[in-house]
Amino acid sequence: MTTISQSMAPGQLTAGRLPKVVVPALLVGAALLGVAVSLLVGGGNMALAAVLAYLTFLVAVEIAARIVEGARQAADRRATNLIVGAFVLALLPLGSVTWEAVSKGAARFDVTFFTYSMRNVVGAGGGAVHAIVGTLLVTGMATLISVPIGLLTAVYLSEYGAKNRLAKAITFFVDVMTGVPSIVAGLFAYALMTLIIGPNNGFGFAGSIALSVLMIPVVVRSSEELLRLVPNELREASYALGVPKWLTITRVVIPTAISGIVSGVILAVARVIGETAPLLVAAGFTASLNNNLFANPMMTLPVFVYDAYAHPGVDVQVYLDRAWAGALTLIAIVMLLNLIGRLVARRFAPKTGN
Repeated sequence: MTTISQSMAPGQLTAGRLPKVVVPALLVGAALLGVAVSLLVGGGNMALAAVLAYLTFLVAVEIAARIVEGARQAADRRATNLIVGAFVLALLPLGSVTWEAVSKGAARFDVTFFTYSMRNVVGAGGGAVHAIVGTLLVTGMATLISVPIGLLTAVYLSEYGAKNRLAKAITFFVDVMTGVPSIVAGLFAYALMTLIIGPNNGFGFAGSIALSVLMIPVVVRSSEELLRLVPNELREASYALGVPKWLTITRVVIPTAISGIVSGVILAVARVIGETAPLLVAAGFTASLNNNLFANPMMTLPVFVYDAYAHPGVDVQVYLDRAWAGALTLIAIVMLLNLIGRLVARRFAPKTGN
């Protein structure tokens, strides 16, 4: 009987391996070739050089792997290089935005920027303390509104709403709300506050309502999926001990999924903290510091950046510097929130032993 190894072509399953130095050497050579061609043809276009280098690298590795390692390993290397290339391509916009914000925002990333508002400032100077405080207050209130509603809705959908018409309707409307344009959320909040208190120029709590409309669907969907991932064995073990369902949910299910739930909440906050349109409509615009969420317009960082960029004064560069500094501050706040969320998730995650 012919064995598998005899029926296969020699070296198809087991073949030599490329030396570790070959792949880096091919990468360097492809990069040098790409730069050289771009200098000769494209006038030093780095984007063209990167594309040429990547394509050259793919072809070179494919040929070398097929000669030394065989078709199987060549296919594996090809798939790996394509995935790495896609990953790098996805990182390019993020790296570009971060570099632009840091390089252009560092000029006004100073003490004055974090301690002064724009009250009575028409040129150089001034800061964004009123916008930073407004962003933290509005987003914090939106989180306080959205997290309980979203989490309770997710608990109902995952624990009580199996094959329930109401649950199906809620899921449908949550999916619809996920795609609602942000300006619609702002108009909704402004119209709601107008019906309750009458015509107004916007205030912080209205902005929080607008952001909560955008946050709730994200919290619901992320929390629901995480609650469904909790093993049923944990629920059944709790029920077997005579623990009621509501106590099982609060003491077993939610603590088991708390790490992912916190990450979902942070994702929802990051989703809305940079929204401009709903806050411009619902929260309004002001150059002064306002600590009251329920009276008078409240400035936020997205609106601050938009106004500085869209309506500069005579000295345009001064306003652009403030806009970039505001954008950098917003990025720093999101990064800090993500760090805090990870620490909280790690702190409250269920402890597992060996």
